[in-house]
Amino acid sequence: MIGRRTGRALVAGGLLLALLAAGCGVRPSAVIIGRPPISGPAQGTWLYLLAQGELVLVLRPAAVDPSPADALALLAAGPQENERGQGFTSDVPAGLGPVTVTEGTGRSGDLTVRTNAAAQTLSAHAADQIICTTVAAAAQVNAANTATTVTIVGPDGARGPRACPIR
Repeated sequence: MIGRRTGRALVAGGLLLALLAAGCGVRPSAVIIGRPPISGPAQGTWLYLLAQGELVLVLRPAAVDPSPADALALLAAGPQENERGQGFTSDVPAGLGPVTVTEGTGRSGDLTVRTNAAAQTLSAHAADQIICTTVAAAAQVNAANTATTVTIVGPDGARGPRACPIR
């Protein structure tokens, strides 16, 4: 008797499972064609902003890759409204510009940022934002690599050379 009940229960359970699986709600559809995958580097300006006190690389859309000086001008302007809405901030002072970026006199490829702002009084985060943004922008125009160091020169003296702490 017990064997028959167990057998019937197994058959009923299997039938129930088959009915549930058949009616799972997924309907067949035709093949959905999408767009081709994105290829090549993203076009825009790489800026280093702060998120919760940490350096974060942000791609700001642009039609062309800017020079390092142009990227620093965007950095000095601060985060855009949508970036602020995502929690991004900046320690770079608005009075940073105008800046010039030149190849340094030290190792080949090292860069010097000359600014009207005081270099010595920049916060550590501001200096890192300037250094990393300069290296990233120079790399976009094939003038730098991740080992490139940057010296920030202001009316109060020089700061650096220093490499971007994020590789």
